[in-house]
Amino acid sequence: MDKRKELILKTIIKEHIKTAQPVGSEGLVDKYNLDISSATVRNEMAELEELGFIAQPHTSAGRIPTEKAYNFYLENLSEKRLSEAEVKVFEKLLAEKDEENFKQAAKAMAKISQTAIFWAFHKHDLYYTGISNLLHQPEFRETNLIYDISEVIDRVDEIIGSIFNDLKYGPQILIGSKNPFGAYCGTVVAKYKLGDNIGLVGILGPVRMNYEKNLALVKFINNILMEK
Repeated sequence: MDKRKELILKTIIKEHIKTAQPVGSEGLVDKYNLDISSATVRNEMAELEELGFIAQPHTSAGRIPTEKAYNFYLENLSEKRLSEAEVKVFEKLLAEKDEENFKQAAKAMAKISQTAIFWAFHKHDLYYTGISNLLHQPEFRETNLIYDISEVIDRVDEIIGSIFNDLKYGPQILIGSKNPFGAYCGTVVAKYKLGDNIGLVGILGPVRMNYEKNLALVKFINNILMEK
């Protein structure tokens, strides 16, 4: 992919993550001060659509990123750090590494990420919070997806049980067709070892989630848990 297409695709993804709306060429040029004409952006978007990176929803003239686009985006994801205030919050909450601390940290993660958080302290000991954040996401307001995401919530313990042993250690991102929670979900998860215990902490949201921020969050939590 050439640099111009890459710039346009990344801008479409960032805008869609922010707004949950299909993205049009004119709005893209104006909002992001792109040094490219709307006509050129339209042509590039047409090619990106042919290549399978963006698609047109039935009800809109704009385009949305496909799973292929998100995979490309994740391969080139820039590193982000937590703010100093966020660092202090989690260092304080996880000063003692026990289940009550993990629950409080999970609540703080849900508030910062505006998604759902699950934390398996052991394979069969699961805590989750922030479900209302998930249900407030625009894509889960569609009737069919409300049923789908509700079923996922009902099966969270079963899904985690099925992936627990096979997941590799450390932070990782699961999206779309590779996501055991559903093709319409994005998950940032870390499997960790604490003493003799193996646990799992993760962020569950729509495919359209803030991966830079959420990966930074999970990485930071994982690093604290791995400290001796």
